[in-house]
Amino acid sequence: MHFFQLFLLQIVDTTATQSIALPTTKLTFFELMLKGGVIMIPLLILSIIAFALIIERWLAISNLTKVEANFFNNIKSMLSNGNVRGAQDFAESNNSSIGKVIAEGIRYIGYPYSEIETYMSDTANIELGKMESKLNYLGIIAGIAPMLGFVGTIAGIIKIFYNISVTDNISIGVISGGLYEKMIASGSGLIVGIFAFIGNQLLQSKIDSYALKLQEMVKSFRSVLLQKA
Repeated sequence: MHFFQLFLLQIVDTTATQSIALPTTKLTFFELMLKGGVIMIPLLILSIIAFALIIERWLAISNLTKVEANFFNNIKSMLSNGNVRGAQDFAESNNSSIGKVIAEGIRYIGYPYSEIETYMSDTANIELGKMESKLNYLGIIAGIAPMLGFVGTIAGIIKIFYNISVTDNISIGVISGGLYEKMIASGSGLIVGIFAFIGNQLLQSKIDSYALKLQEMVKSFRSVLLQKA
């Protein structure tokens, strides 16, 4: 009986020893990113470029779309009073896309309405083109970043299986440890791609909304010319 009790105590002691949790190593965000491998360098560069492009384009578009509250009413008042030159100077001084489009229309007052609209539409397209410049780079980043991350993961998996073939060590720890490090590259690539895609869509939506505003302004200007005639 005494021997049996000692045997049970030995089992409990062994089980307790095995159940003691191994100390876990906590990694900082920077250390975790470093474990993604060399592919993290181009991904970091792409993320910086995407962020800079989004900020630069947002500021540029905001500057081009900025217009005074009573801008068109002032233009309308000047044209109604026959002050064509003053209206053109006022439109050009606004230094916005709408100002340039309206100034182009005023410049050709006296021409057929269809020609005036054509000149204004051409100017509007040029201004919209200025806003859309560089947005294609965001599209490229949105497409290439996830693929770069995937390449990093595949390269890491190849390295894991190569090490297994050399060392004959097929332990779960070796496989999972190396695999989670390489999955960081895929996750980072997806994050950069999503960030660039969202930024591109937000900027494009801002431009599309302004394009409608330009069309409405061209129609309103045509109405002013018809009333003046």
